[in-house]
Amino acid sequence: MELWIIFPVSLLTLLVNVIGFINVEAPSYWDTPFAQPYFDNTTKRDLTATVGQVALLRCRVRNLGDRAVSWIRKRDLHILTIGIMTYTNDQRFQSHHTEGSDEWTLKISSPQLRDSGIYECQVSTEPKISMAFRLTVVVSKAKILGNPELFIKSGSDINLTCVAIQAPAPPSFIYWYKDGRLINYSQRGGINVLTERQTRTSKLVIARATPADSGNYTCSPSNSDQASVVVHVIKSEHRAAMQHETSASPSPYRWSALIFLAILICSIR
Repeated sequence: MELWIIFPVSLLTLLVNVIGFINVEAPSYWDTPFAQPYFDNTTKRDLTATVGQVALLRCRVRNLGDRAVSWIRKRDLHILTIGIMTYTNDQRFQSHHTEGSDEWTLKISSPQLRDSGIYECQVSTEPKISMAFRLTVVVSKAKILGNPELFIKSGSDINLTCVAIQAPAPPSFIYWYKDGRLINYSQRGGINVLTERQTRTSKLVIARATPADSGNYTCSPSNSDQASVVVHVIKSEHRAAMQHETSASPSPYRWSALIFLAILICSIR
C-alpha cells in the first residue's frame, strides 16, 4: 500500500519538474546578441565609376529583421532612398533589393563628376548604425598613340594602338571604326585586331594599305570616350612629288631674307 502511494507522488513530482522546465520563458530572439542587424564588412566600399556609366554601391545587412535600410548623401545629408523608395527628385538614384536577400544596392544611372563623394548606408536601429562608401567618378578617355594625322605609304601596313586611359575596369570590348563603319569584322581581309582587356589596349593592323584605306579611324572602348586619327595612304610618286614641291617652294623665311637684301642694296646706292 505504501508503494502504491509513493509511486504516484514520485511520478507527480517528475511531471511538475518537466512542466516547469517547459514553461521557463526562452530568451527572446531579439535579446540574443547576434540577432541585432550588422553590416557585412567584406563589401567593397571604395569604388570608381566612369562618367555616363552605371555606378552600383552594394550594402549588405545581416539580421535586418523589420528595420529599414536608407541611403544618405553625406555632403548635404540628403536622404536618397528608404527601402526601395526614392526620396529625391533626381531619378538617377534608385534602390534595388531582391526579396530574401541581404543586399541593398544604390544604383546611380549616368553618374557625373559632381556625384563623387561619401554615401552612407543606414539601418533604422536605435541608435542608428551606418556604413560609409566612397564613390569617385572619373572621365575615361581613349587615346590612339602617335600623331592625330598619319601619312602611310601605299603597300605599307597601317598600325594603330589604342589605350583606354583611366578606365576604372577593363573594357568589355574595344571597337574600331573607319569613317563611322565598324571594321573589327570587316570582309576586306588583311585586318587584324588584337585586344588585351587587362592592359586596356587594342591594336589595329591593316596589311598592304591602299589609298582606299585612307580615312578617319576611331577607337571606341565600352567604358571610355572614343579617340580618332586621320590616316592618309598615298602612292610613292605622290609622296615624292609632295616632297619635291616642298623643297622647291621658298619658305617664308627665304622670301623675307631676299626682300631684306634688296632693301639693303638700294639703301647703299
